[in-house]
Amino acid sequence: MNFSRTVGERTFGLTWVRLSLLVGALIAVAWSYWPSTGGSLNLRVFRDVTLYIAIPGALAVTHGRHIGYRVNRKAIRNTLVLAAFVIPVYVVGSSLPTIRTYYPMWETNAALGSFLPHAVKQFIVVLAAETYYRGFLCVGVRKIGFKSVFVSPIIYAFHHLGKPPVEVILSGPTDVLFGAVDYNCDSVLPSVVAHGIGLMLLDWLVLHEPLIAQDTVLNWLSWLPVHL
Repeated sequence: MNFSRTVGERTFGLTWVRLSLLVGALIAVAWSYWPSTGGSLNLRVFRDVTLYIAIPGALAVTHGRHIGYRVNRKAIRNTLVLAAFVIPVYVVGSSLPTIRTYYPMWETNAALGSFLPHAVKQFIVVLAAETYYRGFLCVGVRKIGFKSVFVSPIIYAFHHLGKPPVEVILSGPTDVLFGAVDYNCDSVLPSVVAHGIGLMLLDWLVLHEPLIAQDTVLNWLSWLPVHL
């Protein structure tokens, strides 16, 4: 008897999709109440890997499912396209005063001995987030169709509260975009690479003088109804 197939049919009377949504909601609550304060990136890595990778990963393995951990030609193509679209956004954003005040979220500096370990840990945080939001709650429940792309945006936006206003208002649409790209290729590779490289680049740029003059960027984005 195939254990994963047997378990995968129903757990506690729940289908895989319903189980995923229930566990996903519990993870969201646990993440909100499990503090990672104190300025420690190590604590953030531990919390996110535990909640966002270990729990969804264990469920996927025991139920014979996948949550986007696959690489194929279409995923590589989508990765290149998404990165080409997103990275310029990070470059522009790195000039905004609110972004430069908030980032880097954890203490580091431009010296490679300090920045590289910081960047690696930051990438792990991104991998964990994408595993949960775009993997577990999107690719993992793709059986429900394209509407799986719209499962996590509200949770994703809620978890961005407290960050710069421009990031909060863009978090929902960004979640939908990343989810749609990952859904299209049945892989979280595009969002992991685009988000991971983008965030590392953002931290690096914030530690240096803006590539684009702040006044120029503020003028470009003056139409946004938030403090920049």
